[in-house]
Amino acid sequence: MTLNSKTFNKKNYYLALAVVFIGFLVFGFSENIKGPAIPKMQGDFSLDEMQLGLLLALNSLGYLLACSFTGVLTKKLGIRISALLAFGTMFVGGIFIFLSVNYPTLSAAYFLLYIGNGMLEIALGIIAARVFTKNTGWMMNLSHGFYGLASTVAPIIATALMKINVGGKAVGWRGMYLIMLSTVLIPFAITIFTKFPGDEIKEEEKIPLKNFVKDPVAWILAVILSFGVVSELAVGGWLVNFLQQAYQWGVTTASSLLSGFFFTFMLARLFLGPLTDKIGFTKSLIIFSGISGILTILGVLIGERGAFLFALAGGGIAPIYPTVMALLAKRYPKDTDTAISFTVTLMGIGSVIGNFLVGAIIDLFQNSFTGVYGASKGTLIGLQAGYSFIGICALLCSLTALILYIFLKKRNEII
Repeated sequence: MTLNSKTFNKKNYYLALAVVFIGFLVFGFSENIKGPAIPKMQGDFSLDEMQLGLLLALNSLGYLLACSFTGVLTKKLGIRISALLAFGTMFVGGIFIFLSVNYPTLSAAYFLLYIGNGMLEIALGIIAARVFTKNTGWMMNLSHGFYGLASTVAPIIATALMKINVGGKAVGWRGMYLIMLSTVLIPFAITIFTKFPGDEIKEEEKIPLKNFVKDPVAWILAVILSFGVVSELAVGGWLVNFLQQAYQWGVTTASSLLSGFFFTFMLARLFLGPLTDKIGFTKSLIIFSGISGILTILGVLIGERGAFLFALAGGGIAPIYPTVMALLAKRYPKDTDTAISFTVTLMGIGSVIGNFLVGAIIDLFQNSFTGVYGASKGTLIGLQAGYSFIGICALLCSLTALILYIFLKKRNEII
């Protein structure tokens, strides 16, 4: 598809760019404003830890459900309708969160929001794959950099909004969600006036799902992405906890190091894209995930003095997701919707299992060594083992990418 075509001229190209970049920005807001809000929700509805865990589990379920059907929806209705439905579902989810009065209504609203989030991740991935036909690695990393930017500032904005008083009453978490999720109306409006490439491709030209599933490269890419995303997302969930319990850091200091991770993560996505285009997508996956894994393991082995390496590891793991998306776009140019839906759905399942394993490993090693070395030392060993697993996932991502490189090289299909 060229920019001179009737359906995708230069005006549509710039509109599509706006949808992708602003879409990733609001996606980052939607995913990362929950941190400051959850303690407030827990207090208002008197939720115990089990209920809170169930709420977050429902998020993951809604997200995975959306990932599984959005590709099919795109084939039937086109990418513009899918994107509009994603943005619209997120906005409606924000309204229902604002109106929630108890735990069941809040859970239902959150479930709906994360269906929208899952739909949006697939839709934005498909649009980006269709639009970024040149400098694909750079553009994919740049667009995902907007997600990283939003992730960095979202908790700060959310905290500030909840404290604002309107008519003598605080905006609170309900009003904050409504305000932040109203930002999806911007890309929603742009999408209405945008024609996207790819919907005109005939069904018979696309790869049947059964043939796609038989392609070993598709499965290897899903494994690469799963290891990479576990190593990425687990840091947000476990780094502060690790630093507080292992080294007795205060929450402010520990959170600052987590911010450092997201800062290097954001910089890598914004500036390493051209490098991935230059050295190749598969080699980039090997190198960057390997660097992240080594830095994480070294950070654990060195101890408290090496904690800064955890922040630097963000720069290595950041390019993995957008680079896999770029590789999918290049390998499956006529059926990126199926490729991305398949890969991201498996990734979602893998990430749920991976995050569960981090906690399980901590408990296993802690219980095993507490009887031998005492509670304090046993806890430290458990935390070190669990956080090391995050680094091991990055190394396994690198190893799997190496297997992919060897496989593709034998077929002369290196990308």
